[in-house]
Amino acid sequence: MDKITVAYIGNGKSTNRYHLPFILKLQDRFQVKTIYARHHSDAWTPIAGVHYTTNIDDVLDDPEVSLVVITTPPAPHFELATQVLNHGKNVLVEKPFTETSEQARQLFALGKEKGLLVQCYQNRRFDSDFLTLQKVIESGKLGDLYEVESTFDYFRPEVPTHSKFSVLGSFLYGHATHTLDQVISYFGKPDATHYDLRQLMGPGHMNDYFDIDMNYGPVMVSVRSSYFRIKPRPSFIATGTKGQFVKQSTDRQEFDLKHFYMPSGHPDFGVDRPEDYGVLTYMDAANQYHEERVVSEVGDYSRVYANLYATLKEGRRAVVTPEQTILQMTMLEEGIAPMAAREQQ
Repeated sequence: MDKITVAYIGNGKSTNRYHLPFILKLQDRFQVKTIYARHHSDAWTPIAGVHYTTNIDDVLDDPEVSLVVITTPPAPHFELATQVLNHGKNVLVEKPFTETSEQARQLFALGKEKGLLVQCYQNRRFDSDFLTLQKVIESGKLGDLYEVESTFDYFRPEVPTHSKFSVLGSFLYGHATHTLDQVISYFGKPDATHYDLRQLMGPGHMNDYFDIDMNYGPVMVSVRSSYFRIKPRPSFIATGTKGQFVKQSTDRQEFDLKHFYMPSGHPDFGVDRPEDYGVLTYMDAANQYHEERVVSEVGDYSRVYANLYATLKEGRRAVVTPEQTILQMTMLEEGIAPMAAREQQ
């Protein structure tokens, strides 16, 4: 295969936990050449054969590098992506993609002008719980779907307790970028949206709770997250006229990564155990009651890179489209705007 030479801007948790373990599965398609960070760090084990540098020009001025992945904190995303594009390189940007929808539009316009790909890294489309939810919905066993609830909870009260408000530091921008993209990717643009954002620790602190309700005709889809759930709500609940599916646990890829159990060499990486399976309860066509465990689909974040290769080398349509990214940024802006206005008073 004709390999794509890749460089990373950023050498923190995002690069080393959510990117490198997955792109390294695809060494027939990608070569990681350079990793740039402003300061040298010993926090992560270096990868043999990769050039680590504190000089960004080693990335921007290297003619071999055709794809740059930006994994820094979100504040410099727009500026860095602009630099990368102006140096003639495709760019993949971690989420949140930018701070505003206007910045997103400018990046996509610049990419189009230069004939380069600009894409947001949306790995959570390949979470096992989300893939399993889709399988259940499409089985038809729920009947006519009328409600989907997506939840991603923590119990980390120390985080908002010692926080200050900022847009990019909000829970909305930090976590709805995952769950909201899942909804947009599967259901599209909502007909109407209602936002409920809170600062449970009071004014001046970060946004630490959100609830977004979206109408898709007769279907209500909600994404919810809190820093104060000592027992997390189910990852997904889907309800239809004939049944309900409940998936309590989230995708296991992150669990394994946090324990340094990596995908390469471990075929059971990220694979749900039977106790992690969701429960589908429904009435069949003969009005007979059924309750069964649904074997989880296997999540795999390397599919982001596989799809990216297909786009860059085979001319296939990008899986994460500019329209989807702009829609998400618009919704994040709309959601945080009232709180941001109050904080400025």
